[in-house]
Amino acid sequence: MIKSWFKNIGPGPLVAAAFIGPGTVTVCTLAGVNFGFSLLWAMLLSIFATIVLQEMSARLGIVSQRGLSEVIRTEIKNPLFRTLAIILILSAIVVGNAAYEAGNISGSVLGLEALFGNSSFNSSAVYSVIIGVIAFVLLFIGNYKVLEKALITLVILMSLAFLITAIVTKPDLTDIFKGLFIPKFSGESVLTVIALVGTTVVPYNLFLHAALVKEKWKKESDLKFARKDTIIAVVLGGIVSMSIIISAAAIKTYEVNGAADLAKGLEPLFGDFASYFLSIGLFAAGITSAITAPLAAAYVASGCLGWKSDMKSVRFKAVWMFILGLGVLFSSVGFKSIEIIKFAQVANGLLLPIIAGFLIWIMNKSSILGKHKNSVLQNGLGIIIFGIALFLGIKSILKVFNLL
Repeated sequence: MIKSWFKNIGPGPLVAAAFIGPGTVTVCTLAGVNFGFSLLWAMLLSIFATIVLQEMSARLGIVSQRGLSEVIRTEIKNPLFRTLAIILILSAIVVGNAAYEAGNISGSVLGLEALFGNSSFNSSAVYSVIIGVIAFVLLFIGNYKVLEKALITLVILMSLAFLITAIVTKPDLTDIFKGLFIPKFSGESVLTVIALVGTTVVPYNLFLHAALVKEKWKKESDLKFARKDTIIAVVLGGIVSMSIIISAAAIKTYEVNGAADLAKGLEPLFGDFASYFLSIGLFAAGITSAITAPLAAAYVASGCLGWKSDMKSVRFKAVWMFILGLGVLFSSVGFKSIEIIKFAQVANGLLLPIIAGFLIWIMNKSSILGKHKNSVLQNGLGIIIFGIALFLGIKSILKVFNLL
């Protein structure tokens, strides 16, 4: 039974690996430190929304055997709207992922530095290059099965690290359940709630998932495996995020600004063990996202520009090499690409409701999905999530321009 389950594991863990990056670790840390368990409900909402949208994306990929950006390019008939959609998607995903890639690599470097310490040489630059080389080798091989196994191993390592850290903190289960099922909302926590949802429901994952499922599954009868794979992976990813919030809630100081501080904060309470587990988790979170971000950008660029979406094609490799190279460069020199990241935030804020809306529209087309188009329930859930995405998109844009 276990062998059969492992055989049918698909891109789900890769999607979980993509949304649990250093940014998620940092946001969850701040949520736990500043608000304790009270924002766990926001993570529960995020997990639910992610499952609904990722299931649609996976269904589209398997039934149509096309990626989401490819479907967008072919289904929008108006040349002006099509061009605008392609420019927005390429800007948000390709440029955005280049900006975030430096953060992914830097997060993994933080994990290594916490484990092995800083030596006299420029350890950040050396660690950045090492992580870049690991990501390069896995992507250059161009074999989906090798990449899948490597990422699943790293996701399991990351999950165990964060779960063990949370268990070591001995949290109060009653408080956890209250935080999960009794929503608390205040003016102070609104931006953190937006960040928790925004860091889990990731636009580029919708493109990545639709592109990867067709590498794994070819038949409509495989939809049941894809659905199970998506639910299990996203729920486990959500539990990892919740574990970080729970771990951070144990720290009785407010001088925590990120994941590296979380490791230091846990040390006096629980000794080196919690710190080591957290460092391993942070390393794994960084390197998995450092692999999936360039991969997603390559699939999106290929679909938008009408190229062949083949991991071994020269154009496909050129895109991910560009994204990975920029990430290593920015991380090595300590370049803070704030303006690029701000642009990416604005573009992603605009992109999520647009992509969610387009996904719901496309999932109702019998010409593409036949009997597998959305049910009334799926449409209802999708419209609610679209509304939340629109609200979050407007909020994130106002935040970037300091109007909130």
